[in-house]
Amino acid sequence: MASPFDSQHADVAHPWSAWQPAASGKGSKAAAVSLADFDPAAKPFSRGNKAQDKAAVEALALELDELQNRLYADRRYKLLVVLQGTDTAGKDGTIRSVFGRMSALGVHVVGWKAPTEAERAHDFLWRIHQQVPGAGEVTVFNRSHYEDVLVPVVNGTLTRAQQRERFGHINAFERLLSDTGTVVVKFMLHISADEQRDRLQERLDDPTKHWKFDLGDIAVRQQWAAYQSAYETLLAATHTRWAPWTIVPANSKTHRNLMIATVLREVLRNLDLRYPPGDPALEHFTVE
Repeated sequence: MASPFDSQHADVAHPWSAWQPAASGKGSKAAAVSLADFDPAAKPFSRGNKAQDKAAVEALALELDELQNRLYADRRYKLLVVLQGTDTAGKDGTIRSVFGRMSALGVHVVGWKAPTEAERAHDFLWRIHQQVPGAGEVTVFNRSHYEDVLVPVVNGTLTRAQQRERFGHINAFERLLSDTGTVVVKFMLHISADEQRDRLQERLDDPTKHWKFDLGDIAVRQQWAAYQSAYETLLAATHTRWAPWTIVPANSKTHRNLMIATVLREVLRNLDLRYPPGDPALEHFTVE
């Protein structure tokens, strides 16, 4: 099978490739990445205006539902979708809008928090491997194993040598998943510092959103530059041909959903999913 990440449609292939970390000569890792080169307010997949984009997202969500049905029936593949981003980048909103039409039968969302004491007693990928999708399933990671090469790096509890070691482990882990039928699609939701400030303030101004606000978010926001640098490093080190990254300009919530839904539709279409043949005995069967 050809790579599910090679689009045959120019209207998808060109903007999609422009929002991936630049490939190195061997095509296995990205060259140096600067997030300053990617405008978080851009709308490369926009259909013209917000109303058209919203309508397109709804239509794509219905298409993804049908493709998920085929994936579940076909059972040759599994789909792991990784959503990474800073606080307020829109991971929850993406899940509601892009995956909300899919049947709960074959879709599972995992929200990752700080590891528990029991999880810390194992290697950092131990808990992750337990939650990857089974045959025919779609699993969406709200945050992911990439937290383990972000938070400890910014907080200074992981050395550069340990970070490089973990990158190698992640690449090998994702290669294992890919080799055994899991399609790994990774999205980095990219918002600006100004947009994050506005979204955090919105949570403070709306009493119904206070539950989403944590004072720790402010402390993390003060480390904005350090997190941007850590993201640049991991994007360069873990953008591989078997599990590529797509950087999603996410200042616009609607466009964010449109871009992710478009890419996922392309990936699932490329799998050439098929319903299994029915029982020949049922061909002329009539229910009375």
